[in-house]
Amino acid sequence: MKLEESKDKFIQSWGALGSSWGINRTMAQIHALLLISPEALSAEDIMEALQISRGNANMNIRALIDWGLVYKELKAGERREFFVAEKDMWTVVRNIITQRKKKELEPMLKVLEEISNVDDNSPEAEEFVQVIREIKLFSNKANSTLDSLVKSDSNWFVGTFMKMIK
Repeated sequence: MKLEESKDKFIQSWGALGSSWGINRTMAQIHALLLISPEALSAEDIMEALQISRGNANMNIRALIDWGLVYKELKAGERREFFVAEKDMWTVVRNIITQRKKKELEPMLKVLEEISNVDDNSPEAEEFVQVIREIKLFSNKANSTLDSLVKSDSNWFVGTFMKMIK
């Protein structure tokens, strides 16, 4: 497979994978393009490479910056902004976990806390409270585990992961 064909396939595959992290395809494709680019790219470079509009490029670049996956890079004598992806995969994974926790798990924990105190003694209410308590317990354990993972270093994670799959 030729280099350009391989790059295209990577960008398309990473774009499809992006929906698994909770981001849109274009955002993931921009991330993929920046990951494999040997130098920082401008918004215009990104627009041209992916055949997307300026608004789409700018909106998704800003989102990637918010996620901590892309950074601005200044070039002397250039008025345009340039962007580069975080290339340390451990940092990428931690940032994705952190953002997904904020978007998904933390709001759910808040809702579970709110609804866990039901003022009703009926069997149906007791069953409801029990189910919510179980979900809350599991969710809190998941939250703690993810917090530990985010705070850990890559050597600990890889070692623990390898033990789990043996």
